[in-house]
Amino acid sequence: MAKQPMLKFVDVERDMPEKRPPNLRASDFHEIYAEYAREKAAEQASRCSQCGVPYCQSHCPLHNNIPDWLRMTAEGRLQEAYELSQATNTFPEICGRICPQDRLCEGNCVIEQSGHGTVTIGSVEKYITDTAWENGWVKPAAPSQERPESVGIIGAGPGGLAAADVLRRNGVQVTVYERADRAGGLLTYGIPGFKLEKDVVMKRIDQLEQGGVTFKMNCAVGEDVSFADLQASHDAILIATGVYKSRELPAPGVGAGGIVKAIDYLTASNRKSFGDTVPEFDSGELNAEGKRVVVIGGGDTAMDCVRTAVRQGATSVKCLYRRDKNNMPGSQREVANAEEEGVDFVWLSAPKGFTGETVDGVIVEKMRLGAPDATGRQAPELIEGSDYTEGADLVIKALGFEPEDLPALWDVPELAVTRWGTVKADFQTHETNMPGVYACGDIQRGASLVVWAIRDGREAADAMLETFNTKTQIAAE
Repeated sequence: MAKQPMLKFVDVERDMPEKRPPNLRASDFHEIYAEYAREKAAEQASRCSQCGVPYCQSHCPLHNNIPDWLRMTAEGRLQEAYELSQATNTFPEICGRICPQDRLCEGNCVIEQSGHGTVTIGSVEKYITDTAWENGWVKPAAPSQERPESVGIIGAGPGGLAAADVLRRNGVQVTVYERADRAGGLLTYGIPGFKLEKDVVMKRIDQLEQGGVTFKMNCAVGEDVSFADLQASHDAILIATGVYKSRELPAPGVGAGGIVKAIDYLTASNRKSFGDTVPEFDSGELNAEGKRVVVIGGGDTAMDCVRTAVRQGATSVKCLYRRDKNNMPGSQREVANAEEEGVDFVWLSAPKGFTGETVDGVIVEKMRLGAPDATGRQAPELIEGSDYTEGADLVIKALGFEPEDLPALWDVPELAVTRWGTVKADFQTHETNMPGVYACGDIQRGASLVVWAIRDGREAADAMLETFNTKTQIAAE
């Protein structure tokens, strides 16, 4: 009788890939987790209990078939595991690195609920796909038949790239318009290398190009090409711009020098990692070296900023957040990593103002948590007379992102948007009020996770294909 390869969670403890020591990893931008060895990946995958109702799968936005590819990994069937993983996820090696598994698949693992420690799903997912790249199992799109339909995708972030992949694999002609000089969106310029090394992203973009996707870089819709021209050139349009407008902080002194936006700061750092010339970094404007850094915010972008500042050689790094640790929106794993690297979290604190023409301090007011707000989270309340000044040479605002005014920017007043400025579109087909125009990712749902953008992009592509097929059938009749 064959030996049972699974359900080993009782005998085998949870074991993450080795994490580099804080004193070593804080001096570079390389990823902090090592790779599993083949035996360790199989061992950790074998801890899966193969539940009848896999909560890991149902809590994954992509509904990845996690139990089956864990079983295949445990049995050494790695190519099959990769192919199954790739069937539902365009970028499994990226999700394995940056998804907040503690809030999604791993956070809902049944054996975690029973006290045995979750299966290390994200690390196994990363291992499977990295192994696939090493062995040449990752192939560009090679459609069996080319189709005449053409789709223009505005934005080369995860949503747009996921849609491009699905469409090309079905023979559709795809052109991606991107205003930056490299594709990838926040994967390229927003997320630091210690979470997602850039060659991982560039390999996928090369794969899409090899599969026939056309990229038009440094191409801003509304400036270099009009939205009307895109409509005339393509059978369908997908708006996948993401949200890049930084939320502002209405406080006295906020216009002082040395107070910068998180997206500008992270983009400058990532550009340096590509070897680009970045004057704002070289001048010190967007460089934390030798500075007292204060980051305002409690999300994953704030965590990216504090951990980047540590690596740039800041003399101190503090993070102000108006709620406590249990109520912050960022990944608890990222907070733990930041704390290990020397970041000082100042909980229940908010900026009241700033001192100096070039910032030299943040006026901080202390908060306490009161009654829950409309979202169910406890609302922060000001403690009168608690103000003090925190010294700072660089203040980074990581307060979240809002959509740009696309109808005005693109001269498309008929494009419907919500009261938040996001593009109004059906959440299944992703079609907007304009026929043949679709939207996906953050520009539709607001600032969210990469995995949700991938799901949206894939769904939008499927909806377009269904429309194309219907039109073809009608024409044939």
